[in-house]
Amino acid sequence: MQAERPDTTATLDSAFRLTRRRLVPFLLLMYVLAFLDRANIGFAKQAFQASAGISDAAYALGAGLFFLTYALLEVPSNLIMHRIGARLWMARIMVTWGLISAAMMFTSGEASFYLLRLLLGAAEAGFFPGVILYLTYWFPQARRGQVMGLFYFGAPLAFIIGSPLSGLLLELHGTHGLQGWQWMFLIEGLLASVVGVWAFFYLDDKPRDASWLPEAEKQALTAALAREEANKAGHGHASLATLLVQPSMMLFLGIYFLIQMSVYGVVFYLPTQVAALLGKKVGLEVGLVAAVPWLCALAATFLVPRLADRQGNHRTLAAAVLALSGLGIAVSAGSPPVIALAALCCAAAGFIAVQPLFWTFPTAHLGGIAAAGASPSSTPSGRWVAS
Repeated sequence: MQAERPDTTATLDSAFRLTRRRLVPFLLLMYVLAFLDRANIGFAKQAFQASAGISDAAYALGAGLFFLTYALLEVPSNLIMHRIGARLWMARIMVTWGLISAAMMFTSGEASFYLLRLLLGAAEAGFFPGVILYLTYWFPQARRGQVMGLFYFGAPLAFIIGSPLSGLLLELHGTHGLQGWQWMFLIEGLLASVVGVWAFFYLDDKPRDASWLPEAEKQALTAALAREEANKAGHGHASLATLLVQPSMMLFLGIYFLIQMSVYGVVFYLPTQVAALLGKKVGLEVGLVAAVPWLCALAATFLVPRLADRQGNHRTLAAAVLALSGLGIAVSAGSPPVIALAALCCAAAGFIAVQPLFWTFPTAHLGGIAAAGASPSSTPSGRWVAS
């Protein structure tokens, strides 16, 4: 490939800086709200169960049902987004999931709880893979990793900000005749819907639509993305069916499934576990303390991938981080409060920080399959997008 002229490189660098500054903070805000709305039942657990008449088993089932419809509709959601545009579709996702999350305030039993969790999963389905696909419209592969690293800060940030917020909203119990957990679902859900409306006016589908990009930067970025797409088309793409029959791919899926089980085990039960350690009800104080493990997760997400890149030992470090996380979960049960909180910090930090390391393995594997010239995938863009 012919080397880019210095002036073209400078223009591209300017385009990337402007695009990153424009898109990443807003996408991060969207991800924070997404994670908060899917996991805030962890803060409401005790009061919510008691008020709505939901058993521990029903709570666990309802928390998990979200992922059933979420997983089933991820791929169809991306296909629709590619057809009608990211601006409209991402706005639709946020507005509908916000309204359904707010409707959780009307839960009156197990059946309504199950239904609303299934609807929430369906409404939010495709958000994370949709963002990944959206980033391919704006950032070539060589620049996308930096942006993904920033985007992964969304999960810990959701709980650093959301833990105190949810705890504070729970203390509105009795205000205007509503219970604290009802206020929490209402306000956090409507906040997502408001940001969804904002997304419709703020986001652009492609660089060619961006009025905030100078014309030279717009042309340079569009040309760079077109060259990368042409190069991909020349090498071919692996189909999803071909990938799924690979033993190594099944192993990756199994590992990722176990990581996500562990993450959400912490997410859904951390507030009540912290409340038990402190001997207090879930409120502002518990929310502040529950944010501490996610501060550790934020620091680990920043440091661990950089350490792995520097030392070139992603596999060993990923295994060590997962082992430490599992040990943290085990130690947190039945330990004195200070030790238990430290163990939960290790668990939360490890389960979040290991994910950027994990994605280095399947993406390297997929690259090899694509280079071999497999048949095109079923997605309109010819990509396989993981979530």
